[in-house]
Amino acid sequence: MAQFLYRLGRFSAKRAWLVIGAWVLVLGLAVGAAMGLGGKFSSSMTLDGTPAQSVIDQLKQSFPSASRGSGQVVFHKSDGTPFTASEKAAIAAALEATTKITNVDGVMNPFEAQAIKDQKTVELADAQAKLAKAPADMAAGQTKIDEGWAAIRAAEAKLADGQKEVTANIRQVDTAREGLVTNESQLTAAIAQAIAGGAPAQQISTLQGQLAQVRAGIAQLDASAAQIAAAQSKITAGLRELATNKATLTSSQVALDKARADLPAQTEQLKWGEALLAAATNYRAVSSDGLTALGAVYFSTPLSEVSAETKTAVVDALSGLKLPGVQVEFSKDLATSLGSLVGPGEIIGLVIAALVLLIMLGTLIAAGLPVLTALLGVGVSAMAAFGLSSIIDMNSTTPTLGVMLGLAVGIDYSLFILNRHRRQLKTGMSVDKSIALANGTSGSAVLFAGITVMIALLALNLTGIGFLGMMGSVGAFAILVAVIAALTFTPALMRLTGLKVLSRRERRRRDDLLAGNIPEVSPKVKAKRDREVWAAKRPLLAILVSAVALVIIALPLGSMRLGLPDGSSEPIESTQYHAYELTSEGFGAGTNGQITAAVSFTDALTENGALKAKAEIATRLMDVKNVEAVVAGDASADNKTLVFSVVPLEGPASLSTEQVVNDIRATAGEITTLTGGELGVTGAAALNIDISKKLAGALPLYLGTVLGLSILLMILVFRSIWMPVIASAGFLLSVLAAMGAVTAVFQWGWLGQIFGVHDPGPIMNFLPTILIGVLFGLAMDYQLFIATGIREAYAHGESARAAISHGVRAGRAVVIAAAIIMVAVFGSFAFAESATIRPMGFGLAVGVLIDAFLVRLLLVPAALRLLGNKAWWLPRWLDKVLPDVDVEGAKLEREQAKNEVVLVA
Repeated sequence: MAQFLYRLGRFSAKRAWLVIGAWVLVLGLAVGAAMGLGGKFSSSMTLDGTPAQSVIDQLKQSFPSASRGSGQVVFHKSDGTPFTASEKAAIAAALEATTKITNVDGVMNPFEAQAIKDQKTVELADAQAKLAKAPADMAAGQTKIDEGWAAIRAAEAKLADGQKEVTANIRQVDTAREGLVTNESQLTAAIAQAIAGGAPAQQISTLQGQLAQVRAGIAQLDASAAQIAAAQSKITAGLRELATNKATLTSSQVALDKARADLPAQTEQLKWGEALLAAATNYRAVSSDGLTALGAVYFSTPLSEVSAETKTAVVDALSGLKLPGVQVEFSKDLATSLGSLVGPGEIIGLVIAALVLLIMLGTLIAAGLPVLTALLGVGVSAMAAFGLSSIIDMNSTTPTLGVMLGLAVGIDYSLFILNRHRRQLKTGMSVDKSIALANGTSGSAVLFAGITVMIALLALNLTGIGFLGMMGSVGAFAILVAVIAALTFTPALMRLTGLKVLSRRERRRRDDLLAGNIPEVSPKVKAKRDREVWAAKRPLLAILVSAVALVIIALPLGSMRLGLPDGSSEPIESTQYHAYELTSEGFGAGTNGQITAAVSFTDALTENGALKAKAEIATRLMDVKNVEAVVAGDASADNKTLVFSVVPLEGPASLSTEQVVNDIRATAGEITTLTGGELGVTGAAALNIDISKKLAGALPLYLGTVLGLSILLMILVFRSIWMPVIASAGFLLSVLAAMGAVTAVFQWGWLGQIFGVHDPGPIMNFLPTILIGVLFGLAMDYQLFIATGIREAYAHGESARAAISHGVRAGRAVVIAAAIIMVAVFGSFAFAESATIRPMGFGLAVGVLIDAFLVRLLLVPAALRLLGNKAWWLPRWLDKVLPDVDVEGAKLEREQAKNEVVLVA
C-alpha cells in the first residue's frame, strides 16, 4: 500500500493541474446534483418496530385521519387586548387558505374549536338541569294523566247515565207512538165506517176530534224523538271525545313510561358525557385570558413523511398574516430547517484552525493548504449528500455531521502529509521526491486512520437503527472523500506551491544544509531534546492526575437522560422557542407535546358502547399522575378504534412526561379488562422514549464491537497485547468523560450561558452512539501518531523507557496541532443554530481535547512506563500469524534510502 500511495503522490505532483481540474469537475458535478435533485431531509426521527411507530402504522391502516401529522400555530395578542371579530376572521381565513397547499389535509380554527367546546359545556349544563328536574316533571305528568283518567271515568259514568235515560225515553216514545198510530188507524177506519153508515154528524165530529188529538200526540212524540236523537248525538260525540282522550292519555302514559324506563340510560349517558367533559376541562384552544390562540395544521401523512417544502409553504403562508398587535409563531413540528451548514461559529472555527496551522507551519501558504483541501472535500461530500437525499431517506442532522467530520479530519489528514513533506524538505530532499515519500509514509497512516474512522462509522449500521446507520454511512463517505483529497489534492497543491510551504528562514537553513553548512547542535538544545517527558518521568502522578480528571468529568454521566430536544432547546430568538413559551404560558407546557393513546377493538362499537368506552378510558387516563387533560376524538369509520389526546403537565422532554407515557402503557391491562380494547401509545414523547430505549439497547453491542475492533487493529499495528488494552481503556475513559461533560452542560445547565443552554433537558438519544463511533476513529489517529514513534524507537534498540520520550516528542507537535484544530472545528458547531448539532459538536470537541491531552499524551505514556518491556509483549504464535502492517511506511523509507545509497555509489 505504501508503494501504491508513493506512486499516487508522485502522479498527483506531476499532473497537478489535471488532479486539481478533476477535483473541480467532481465538485461541480456534486453541486449540480444537489441543485438539480434538491435536498429533501426529514425533520423527525422514526424507528420501525418500536411500539409508538407500530401504533402510527396501525392507525394509517385502520384510522388514517388519526395518523395525520400536525403542527401547531400560535397566535398571540402582544398588545394585551383580546382578539377582535375581524382578527378572528382574518386568522380563520389564513388557516383555511393553507388547505390549498399540497399534503395539507385540514386545519383547526382555535376560535371555532373553543366555541364548540364552550357550547358543549352549556349543553351539558342544560342536560344536567333537565335530568335533575326529570323525576319531578315525570311525577307531575303522571298526576295529570291520572287526573285525566279520573275525568274520563266520571264523564263515562255521566254519559252512561244519559244513555240509559235516552234509551228509556226512546223506548217510551216508541211504545206511545205505536199505540197512537194504532189508535189513528182505528179512528180513521171508524170515521170511514161512520160516514158510510150514515152516522150522525155529531158522532162523526167526535171521532174526527179524537183523530186530531191522536195525530197531535204523534206529532208531539216525533218532536220528543228528535230531542232524544239530539241527546244521543251528544252522547255519541262525548264517547268519541272520550275515546280520543283515552288514546291521548294512553300515548302520554307510554311516553312517560318510556321516559321513566330511559331515565337510567340517560343518566348513564350524561354521566359519560360529564366524565369526558371533566377530562377535557383543562384543554383549551384559546387561553383563559383570551390573549393566545392555538391553531393547528393537519397533513395527509404522518409528520415523518411530510416534506420540508410543505412545512415551509405552510409557514410562509401564515407568516403573511400581517395583523397589528398579533404575533404568529410556529411549533418545532412546522418550523424545522436544516439551517446553514457553515455559519458564523463554523467560520470562527476555521479561522482558529488556520491560526493554529499558521503558528505551527510558519507560512500562510502552508497554513491555507490543509484548509483548502478540507473545504474541497466537504464541498464534494456535502453536495453529494444533498443530492442523494432526494432518493434516500435522510435526517436533516446527517449532512451536518458529514460537514463536521469532513472539516476536522480533512484538515488533520492533509496536515499529517504536509508536515511530513515539510520535515523532509528541511533535510534537503527534493520537492517531487518529498511529495511522493510523504504520501507513501504519512499517507499510509492517513489511509489507515481514515479506514479506522470509516469502519467505526459504518458499524453504526449494526445497531439496526436506520437513521443512525445513514448518519454513519454519510459520515464515512465524508471521511472517504477527505482521505482521497488528502492523498491526491494535497500532493498536487504541494507541487504547485513548491518550497513556499517553508518559511524564508526554513528555506535559508535548507540551502545552507544543501551547501554543506550543517549547524552544530548546542549542548543546551541537545539536553532539551533528550529530556524525559513528564508522563514517563512521573508515571504514577500522571496516571493519578489524568484518571482523577477523567473520573470527575465523567461523574455527571450517572444521571444522563436520553431523549430529543423540544422547542425549549431552540435559540431564544427562534419562532420555535417563542411558540413553545407562549403555549406554555397560555395552556401549560404539556400542550407542546401531547401524547396520543389509541384503543382498538375486535368488534365494532355501538354508539352507546363507544361513548361508554370513551368515558371509561378518559377517566382512567386522567387517573395517571401528571396528566392535565384527556380529549377524546371521534371513532374510526368502522367504529373499531378510539383515539385520545393526552396532555401531560410538563413539556415533552421532561422526566414527568416520560413517566406519563410509561404509566399510560402500564394501564393497558386495566383498559382491556374494562373495555375489551387494546391500548397503544404514540406521539413525540412516546417515539423519543422508544427510540432512546432501542438506542440504549444497541449501545453495548456497538461499544463492544468498537472496542473489539480497536484492540484487534492495534494488535495488528503495534504487535502488542498491553498497548491495545491500554489504548482502548483510554478511549473508553475519553468517551465516558465526553458524555459526562455533555450531561453537565446540556442537561444540568452548567456553563449554559456560554453554550446557549437556556432550558436544560435530556441528551440527544443517539449522541452516545455517535460519540463512540467518531471518537474511536480519532483516538486511533492520535494513538497511531504517538505510539508508532514509541514502538519504532523501541524496535531500533532504545529502552522501553527512553522510547516513550522519543515517540512522544516525535508525534506530540502534530497531535497537539491536530487536536486543537479538531477542537476548534467541532467546538464551533457547539454554537450552531440547531439544538441537535450543538451537543454533538460540544461532545466531540471535549472528547478530542480529553483524548489527545489527557489520554494519549499522559495516561498512555505513563502506563507504558510502568509496564516497561512488558508493554510490547506478544505471544510468538500470534506474532507469526499476524501480517506485518507497515502503517508508517518504514519499509518504503528503507527502500528509498537504499536506492539513494545505490545511486550515490
